[in-house]
Amino acid sequence: MQLKWLALAAVTAVLAAIPLLPSMGTQPVSMVRDTPVIQNHSHPNLLVENVFHLTEGVDVDERLLTTANVYYFERAAVAPGVGVSELGFLYGKPTRPGTYNAMISMCKGGTCTREPITIIVHKRASWSPSQLTFPGRVGVMIDGEIEIEGAPRGVLPTFTVIDPRQLPPGITIGPDGHVGGVPTRPGVFAVPVRICVASDCSGVVVRLMIA
Repeated sequence: MQLKWLALAAVTAVLAAIPLLPSMGTQPVSMVRDTPVIQNHSHPNLLVENVFHLTEGVDVDERLLTTANVYYFERAAVAPGVGVSELGFLYGKPTRPGTYNAMISMCKGGTCTREPITIIVHKRASWSPSQLTFPGRVGVMIDGEIEIEGAPRGVLPTFTVIDPRQLPPGITIGPDGHVGGVPTRPGVFAVPVRICVASDCSGVVVRLMIA
């Protein structure tokens, strides 16, 4: 009788252990991910700017700037004809106007977080600067603006001085098109400037005539 009870106890122990073992032919679920993705935004300001204005049919010339220089990006499509590269460059040529919201993955040290960006694609417009010549006098403040006519509503043009050495001493042209400062030397100065409206860019010459 004692042997019978011992055998029964052994069978009971084996049956109790069976649910703890994976079934034959079934792979156990791994709890480790090579690149974990953080869905909650523990760092809400990873991008300096997350809204980008582009122009239909014009090659993209934009980059996603981060608040730290240790991030890389997972390649992804963010709008029709437009993608983002590992270095954060927007590339391609928009094929359809509209507003497109996308989630991009920014990674650091094997861990990624998803950030939203908005791509606004405008129809191509004929824009032009309304003033490129600014008179002035030595020792007198210049306070002017390079204004743009024909730009899409809500789009701010950007201005880049190609060769700052051509500026009159004491004068600057800001990225917003503001021409200002106090000139210290007379002369006629031709300054090459690149103007971009929704990634549609053109080169112009700004003339400053200082008496």
